[in-house]
Amino acid sequence: MIRLIRTAPAKWEYPKYERGEPVALFVPCYVDQFFPAAAQATVELLRRQGVPVVFPKEQTCCGQPAFNSGYWDEARRVVRHFCDTFEPYRWIVGPSGSCTAMCRVFFEQVDPDPRIIEIGRRVFELTEFLVEVLGVTDTGASYPRKVALHIGCHTRRELGVAEPPLALLKSVRGLEYCELPEAIECCGFGGTFSVKMPGTSLAMGRTKARNVAASGADVLVSPDSSCLMHIAGILNRDPATRHIETKHIAEVLVAEGK
Repeated sequence: MIRLIRTAPAKWEYPKYERGEPVALFVPCYVDQFFPAAAQATVELLRRQGVPVVFPKEQTCCGQPAFNSGYWDEARRVVRHFCDTFEPYRWIVGPSGSCTAMCRVFFEQVDPDPRIIEIGRRVFELTEFLVEVLGVTDTGASYPRKVALHIGCHTRRELGVAEPPLALLKSVRGLEYCELPEAIECCGFGGTFSVKMPGTSLAMGRTKARNVAASGADVLVSPDSSCLMHIAGILNRDPATRHIETKHIAEVLVAEGK
């Protein structure tokens, strides 16, 4: 059993990974439907570190959309199915800080059952698992581009995972890291928030897009495809920023560009 202990807000005491232990791949809904390359890169990254990867086919959603919209009874059923599916696995890793935070931080609000809480705390965001659990800061990648990093609110504030993705990016050969102005500010996506409050969401997104352009980067990466989807939609609609690409960080960390 993993005992991931929260020692302070967004501070965790990480368990030790024993070589050869399988990792269950958790693929969030939007990654499955819109960004499968992020999931494929996640599998490749883990396998390169000698980590066996399994994919529980019964998995669905973590319950975050219903939870964020106030439908806690509906979210509770989804959360319980998630836990039933992933209960056999000691390690659960996914390419999403947002969904990881839902599991680790918010499952206990939806359902205080100790079993639910314990399984939720077995879920790790990909870069967090690589750096904090495996001790990996260099994946051997090569990506000769100008790159800026956006860390979503759940990843930064709920999980406290800001240093791992930065450390991994800075080890990529040929990569020129571009500091993002006002990096800690929200991009405005917020899941269902962007649907219920589109004006506010768009205004925040436009500010983020301007900061991406100001960084001088030609690629924006993030541990969260959901944030990238929102920002990319804004970048692509402006001829002045249409050239800026967006990629999940896992895709950069497996790159072999010259």
